[in-house]
Amino acid sequence: MPLSPRAVGTLAAVVTVALWTGFIIVGRASAAHTLSPFDLALVRLLGAAVVLLPWGLWLTRRGGPAHGRGSLWGLSPLPFKPTALTGLFGGLLYSVLCYAGFFFAPAAHGSVLMPGSLPLWAGFLAVPLLGERLTRMRVLALACIALGGAVVGGAGLLTALDGGAVWKGDAIFVCAAFCWSMYSVLARRFALDPVPATIAITAFGVLCYAPLFALGAGLGWLPSHLRAAPWGEIIGQALFQGVGVVVVAGITFVAMIQAFGPVRTTMLTALVPGLSALGAVALLGEPLGWNGVAGLVLVTGGILLGVRAAPPVPPPAASGENAVT
Repeated sequence: MPLSPRAVGTLAAVVTVALWTGFIIVGRASAAHTLSPFDLALVRLLGAAVVLLPWGLWLTRRGGPAHGRGSLWGLSPLPFKPTALTGLFGGLLYSVLCYAGFFFAPAAHGSVLMPGSLPLWAGFLAVPLLGERLTRMRVLALACIALGGAVVGGAGLLTALDGGAVWKGDAIFVCAAFCWSMYSVLARRFALDPVPATIAITAFGVLCYAPLFALGAGLGWLPSHLRAAPWGEIIGQALFQGVGVVVVAGITFVAMIQAFGPVRTTMLTALVPGLSALGAVALLGEPLGWNGVAGLVLVTGGILLGVRAAPPVPPPAASGENAVT
């Protein structure tokens, strides 16, 4: 018996939360190894491309008229406009920013500021892009999330007076969350299916980033340790970050958007901050601190409050302004 849309969305949420929790812990642990943030972004995209680009070619050339001819020489099953917009935010920018922050700030900060500020950004972006309303309960939930982020990020700003760099990582985490929230809202606006959306952002990201990386690293503009990294580290990161986080979690994330909408989807990641923060304490030996605990409580509480306040989301329209164009 086929699963109901809500059951599919719930299963997708479990998979997404598990992989996102692992991503934050592994991302922070990667800072102590060989690869730079720019290397990790390349390995992430190439690892996903090995799986997704042949899939995209198959969809555009053998998948029938539903996908048309696609764009990017048939590598993306979507037209160029949604491919470029979602790929810019969900593929290119996010891939670089999400790793760069871990080289300045601890995983506890990333666990609060990245998944924690996703509903904050998504809530505001959904107003002009999707025509949603900010109810009083949702505003209260977003205020709790913003306060939690300020508690965590404010400590990083104080260290800047002593020459600390934690604030840089905190700012990068917030920017990464904005990029992924923009992608989630655009995916809803264009009524994208999970697989084509994930293929599209990967195709755009790798085709834009790989040439820039090769040029920048070759000329010494980008710090790269790719040649010095052991093959085990490169392959391991490609499998987890590329296949696991991009391919599997990317598809399940958009499946959540289909089931719950972008705002409720980002709020359903309420377990990620707590699990990843506790995982960083247990596996990486990082202290959580009073501000981390306070920020974690505020953000998680705000997310849970937002889930209760969010109304049911109707299926997105497949025509009109929400259609893929």
